[in-house]
Amino acid sequence: MSYKDLPRQSALNERHLALGSKLDAEWNGMPIPQSYSTDRYEETTIVRSRAGLFDVTGLRLINVSGPDAEAMLNAMLTSDVSKIAPGHSAISNIVDDEGSLIDDVLVYRDGPQDFRLSHGGGSLEEALPLFTEGRDVTAAKDDDVHILSLQGPMALDILTPHTPLDLAGLKYFRHARTTLFGFDVSLARGGYSAERGYEVFCTAKDAVAIWDAIMEAGKPFGIVAASWDCLDIVRVEGGLLFFPFDMPKPDTTPWEVGADWTVDLSKPDFRGKAALQAKRGKERFRQVGLEIMTDEAVAPGAKIFHGGREVGTVNSTTYSRHLMKSIGLAHLPPDLAGLGTEVEVETDKGRKVANVVRTPFYDPMRLRTHPTDERMA
Repeated sequence: MSYKDLPRQSALNERHLALGSKLDAEWNGMPIPQSYSTDRYEETTIVRSRAGLFDVTGLRLINVSGPDAEAMLNAMLTSDVSKIAPGHSAISNIVDDEGSLIDDVLVYRDGPQDFRLSHGGGSLEEALPLFTEGRDVTAAKDDDVHILSLQGPMALDILTPHTPLDLAGLKYFRHARTTLFGFDVSLARGGYSAERGYEVFCTAKDAVAIWDAIMEAGKPFGIVAASWDCLDIVRVEGGLLFFPFDMPKPDTTPWEVGADWTVDLSKPDFRGKAALQAKRGKERFRQVGLEIMTDEAVAPGAKIFHGGREVGTVNSTTYSRHLMKSIGLAHLPPDLAGLGTEVEVETDKGRKVANVVRTPFYDPMRLRTHPTDERMA
């Protein structure tokens, strides 16, 4: 099947093809540039030291508006949406009646009654009708919006001259409507790289021109177009979970993946609240980071052993040339989740010793995304 047969298309396909992508991978029904002709490790080095531009339009966007929008979202999501001010965003989750994760969601609040929901590969869209019915709210998929993500320490310098928005004053998880290179956009501070970054939300008709303008403005700074292979490396280095790959058990709860902070049990009833209350403190496993003593990435899904007994799985993996370590995000029983615990990981070259370590693997204090001066402001 050709990438042209997929139901969703990025306006940037021709740019990706010119960069060496075969567009032979897809996500959410859209072709994605899994790799370019450039080396993914070189791309990673440049994202960590300068800046890389990613096309993450494969995310799915839902616009939610109306007098009952906040109440509807509070009934569906685990966090309290009323605490999100206009111009702010927050990560939340959706669970089913049993308290099992079915999607993670980034909620952007544009106004008192206006929200955008960005989500990946979960069941948000299937769940929506359960919560919109009987409420004065509109929820509509937006397949026109394109998302360009500029990540790296030079991102601020590249974009600042080309927007009237005070980018330096835009804090993490804040966003604003503005112009960029003369085009109407929404600019958000965030990303999936564990670096300072900005996500540009634009229309399909403007995406190519904005992509080209960012690449041109970034030339003096050494910018690179960055592939999804690179995105996966930087997000695992940053200890950032990816639904559903880091939740392979269909009945995983937020408590088991360290997402407690997305659950507000103090708010009025929401779907799965009673189940979450009942399951709290009964976690079968914990989310951990592993350093694996091998010079290559292990296969996702690799089995973990302790004392000859299978005890868990490694869910997301990469070899980090930046850190010179094979690393993975894994699930282990609570009694084996302590820092320094030694286990063995099954690889195609036999079992390899691994140790539980602190995450994120890269920038453990998250100073890149949360600078000290902003924490004190």
